[in-house]
Amino acid sequence: MFFKSAIEAVRRGLLRTASAVGAGLRSVLHGRRLDDALIDEVQSQLISADVGVRAAREIVDSLRTEFRAGRIDRGEDALEHLKKRMKERLAPPAGKTLEIAATTSKPAVVLVVGVNGVGKTTSVAKIAHSIRASGRTVLLAAADTYRAGAVAQLGVWAQRLGVDIIRGATGGDPAAVAFDAAEAAVTRGIDVLLVDTAGRLHNEENLMRQLIKIRDVIRRRIPDAPHETLLVLDATSGQNALVQAAAFQKAVDISGIFLAKMDGTARGGVVIAIHDALGIPVKLIGVGESPEDVQPFDADRFVDAVFSVDGATIPL
Repeated sequence: MFFKSAIEAVRRGLLRTASAVGAGLRSVLHGRRLDDALIDEVQSQLISADVGVRAAREIVDSLRTEFRAGRIDRGEDALEHLKKRMKERLAPPAGKTLEIAATTSKPAVVLVVGVNGVGKTTSVAKIAHSIRASGRTVLLAAADTYRAGAVAQLGVWAQRLGVDIIRGATGGDPAAVAFDAAEAAVTRGIDVLLVDTAGRLHNEENLMRQLIKIRDVIRRRIPDAPHETLLVLDATSGQNALVQAAAFQKAVDISGIFLAKMDGTARGGVVIAIHDALGIPVKLIGVGESPEDVQPFDADRFVDAVFSVDGATIPL
C-alpha cells in the first residue's frame, strides 16, 4: 500500500525521469494535432528514455492505429493514451508482490544478487529497514566475503538498523556463511533472512556458479528457499541492465527486480524495457539514499509520476 509519504518519496525520486520523459513528451505533443511525423517523434522520445525499441514501437503503433481510425487527434489525448499503454505493460501478473509479505513459514529467505557498483548492499539495508518497520524480525548474512569493505558496510548498516548479522572471514567460503546464517535464522525463529552476495559481473562464470552454490546450500537447511531472489539493477545503466538481468535470470531464476538509483536517472523507461523483454517484475525501487527511500513498485503511481509536472498530477 502507498501512503502519502510513500507517494511523495516516489514523486521526489522520479523528478529527473519526469523532467526527461514526461516533460519531453509534453513538449512534443502539447497543443499540437497528431500526424505521422509527430508520432515518429514520440517514438524517438520513448527510445531515448530507454523504454526499449520493441516496447516503444508497439506503444507507438497502438497510438498510430488510434490516430488513423480517427479516435485520437490531439496531443493531450495522445499523452493519456501513452500513459494507459505503459500502465498496461507494467501491470504485474497476479501474486507478483514480495513473497515474504505472504509466506507464513519462518524464515522467509531473500537472496540479493547483482554486479558491483549497483548499490546492492545499501539496497539490502533498505529492504531490512522496510521489513523491520512492518514488525518482522530480520537477520543479515554478509556472504560477500571477497570484499572486506562490503562486509564492514553491511555491519555498519546492521548496527544502525538494530539487526543481527552473520559474517565470515575475509576470503572465506560465502556458501558457508549463507548456511550458518540459515541455521541461525531457523534456530532463533527469525522472520526474514536477507543474504547479501558478492557483486559479480554477469559474464563471470565461476562467480555465477558460486551463486548457485549459495542458493543450494541454503536449501539444505530451508528446503523451499529462497522465497525471493532479487536482482539489484542500477537504473542509470540503461540498456546494460537488460543484459545483466538476462544473465542472472539464467543462473538463479530471478523472481523480482530492485531498481536502485531511480532518483539519479532521466532514463526511467528501463523499467518498461526490463519487464517487456524478460517478464521479470520490478518489485522495489530505490528513490534516495536513506533507509526509508525504498518503495514497492506500483505501475500506476510510477507512470503518473513520470508524466507529472513537478508531481502536480499525482493525487495525494
